[in-house]
Amino acid sequence: MSIEQRRRAVLLPAEAEILRRGLDAFAELGYEATSVRELGNRLGVSHNFVNDRYGSKGAFWEAAVDYALADARRQLDPVLLQDFADPAERLASIVRRFYQVAVRSPQLSRLMAYEGTRDSARLDYLHERFLTPVLRLCEPSVEELVAAGRMRRVPLFQLYSLVTGPIATLTQGPLARRFGAPPVSDRELSATADSLATMVMSGLLRD
Repeated sequence: MSIEQRRRAVLLPAEAEILRRGLDAFAELGYEATSVRELGNRLGVSHNFVNDRYGSKGAFWEAAVDYALADARRQLDPVLLQDFADPAERLASIVRRFYQVAVRSPQLSRLMAYEGTRDSARLDYLHERFLTPVLRLCEPSVEELVAAGRMRRVPLFQLYSLVTGPIATLTQGPLARRFGAPPVSDRELSATADSLATMVMSGLLRD
């Protein structure tokens, strides 16, 4: 490695920071509006960096998304893979943790909302790498509750929408303030996430 290459390596942000900044850009601007030049500006590198390091903007998007999805699964898996005696308690714990992940990582929820309106390979990527594996782990609890008459049977996408819709309450702070809501702390957001999970489960389960 030359002196110039070593100097550039020292100046580059850590890989995790590169991916986090990239995720921030895609979540804020959307894929189409996020140019490699804009990414370079946000990363503090040359506009050739993304193509040189990752091959293309699309490949960098996948790397940033993989980084976010891996972090989300690290937080979700302890609940997804835990044994519960009551399927309702298991499902409630999953929903609660899902909302807590949204509080800690709002960029992923915003990116999901953006890509969900576009029929693209990126949406396929999110669906196949994250949504399908997570939903498959939730399905046994849902089926058990429906079979026992404790939960209404609804199409899978409607169930997904019922659970994920309230995430806007946790991630749309600027809009909330226009409705008169004061700024909230991370602790208050966490408490709101728990409250939302309780309300959603109350609506899903039969009395």
